[in-house]
Amino acid sequence: MTRTSPRSESQGLRTQWRRAWSTRKSGAQLLSTPLRRDLQSRYGDLSHLRRVGSRPPLREYFTELWDRRHFIWAGARGEALTRYSNERLGALWYILRPMLDAAFYWVIFGLVLDIGGSVDNYVAFILIGVFMFQLSSRAITGGTGLIRGSKPMLRAFAFPRASLGASLVLRDLFVGMPAIGVMLVAIIAIPPHEWPTVTWSFFPIILVLQSILNGGLALSFGWLGSVLPDLAQAMSFVARLLMYGSAVLFPVERFIDHPTVLAIIQANPIYVVLDLYRAVLMEGSVPPLAEWLVLAGWAFGAAVVGFVVFWINEERYSRE
Repeated sequence: MTRTSPRSESQGLRTQWRRAWSTRKSGAQLLSTPLRRDLQSRYGDLSHLRRVGSRPPLREYFTELWDRRHFIWAGARGEALTRYSNERLGALWYILRPMLDAAFYWVIFGLVLDIGGSVDNYVAFILIGVFMFQLSSRAITGGTGLIRGSKPMLRAFAFPRASLGASLVLRDLFVGMPAIGVMLVAIIAIPPHEWPTVTWSFFPIILVLQSILNGGLALSFGWLGSVLPDLAQAMSFVARLLMYGSAVLFPVERFIDHPTVLAIIQANPIYVVLDLYRAVLMEGSVPPLAEWLVLAGWAFGAAVVGFVVFWINEERYSRE
């Protein structure tokens, strides 16, 4: 008869102990009765433990996400700083890419097609549209591949998956900051000049609301991308549709006479965001309260819906 050594028994107990703390909730019932009693005598009630990968209650999930805020911040900042590290021009691309996009659209729509004739300062109009639209566009297109692009990390580590969406939005905000600075300088320097006024102080508030909206969109499309992987192939079409339906390049009122269609476009949250930016930066006016409420409703509504939908499907992300 083979005798079990004390060392082997000790290793077996340690293995069960590690499993107990890594299996949370259902794991406590999987332990042998003597070990469960021993752990309860040492550490108290084990009912709060749950299985790794299971979906925690919503309040606990949000708490875990908040506890990892420093990790999310550091990860997003690190990705933003190293994004163009392998390019010869390096960080200069943070400014060059949006400037090239804006210059291209200005030449095509402003000079060749002369679409901006009804706008007093079409340069500022298109700069604000292109630069600020890209923040939301990247949240949508990046969100679609959020789960598929993070499979190795999802299978290796236990953490609230919504932190991926928060990191994505924060990273894009870091990436976009140099371009936003260039945009503000450009609309001041390029004639006809837009000089800073007191209404420019509303710009950070709009940016915060847009970031909240982007977070909800990233989580919603992250869930959609996990359910419909082929959706990623259609995102370039969706991005173009949003661009032309959000008054990024031209005022839609000039081309749409149907009141219902116009009302639908004007209810588009990205259209509302750009309209608020242009009002405070170009017109020097404070947008009406109704427009602020519409944007706030869209931002917090999208954030809540996206967060809850993403949380409901938490368990499936690491299994697929």
